[in-house]
Amino acid sequence: MICKTEQDREGMKKANIIVRDALLYAETLIRPGISTSQLDKLIEKFIIDNGAVPSFKGYDGYPASICASVNEVVVHGIPSEQIILKDGDIISIDIGAIYKGYNGDAARTFPVGEISPEKKKLIEVTKQSFFEGIKHLRVGCRLGELSNAIQTYAESFGYGVVRELVGHGIGYNMHEEPEVPNYGKKNKGVIVKENMCLAIEPMINMGERYVYIKDDGWTIVTADGAPSAHYENTVMVTKNGVEILTL
Repeated sequence: MICKTEQDREGMKKANIIVRDALLYAETLIRPGISTSQLDKLIEKFIIDNGAVPSFKGYDGYPASICASVNEVVVHGIPSEQIILKDGDIISIDIGAIYKGYNGDAARTFPVGEISPEKKKLIEVTKQSFFEGIKHLRVGCRLGELSNAIQTYAESFGYGVVRELVGHGIGYNMHEEPEVPNYGKKNKGVIVKENMCLAIEPMINMGERYVYIKDDGWTIVTADGAPSAHYENTVMVTKNGVEILTL
């Protein structure tokens, strides 16, 4: 667990602003007929043109610069020319970037064209579960307070909260301690310290919480084939509260 310095704070902010802007750019690209491979190439160029390096590409052998997860794909969807977005889909775009040694990481789930009210609600609840969680995040608390708030909110809509994947500390490396589950008990987890940086990322399924990994070793999908949404921000916990670096 690495608490950041004031200098680190500035570096983290710059890295995460690039990720934020890349997600805003991604939103302008998403439309029926575009392939996830095209999205990957355009977003990779955007990250590089802004002076950063895509952190996902080559990470443990991952072959692309973004994760593009469509409908029942929870996370880690590999971009492909064969995956063409169509009206009614939802797609989560997860982006990581390194700027002068600092890591940024965030994800959003976007509609493709006109989507069903059920999918729209899933996206909204997943996003709001993040904000319900950070209401409970402060110096001196246990991480379980955040985790429990995310789980309680999402499950109140009958959704499944993925447990096999969690958020994480972030900074000099993309994945640092501590793990940040989206489920748990209030009195569990590490004690939050000032200047901790965390990537908090609810992954919420419209159906059951269960998932499995496809044969490519990366793509994680819902076991029941129901749609899934993903919402992630990198935050820094300060003595005054929570600063969201990717908003």
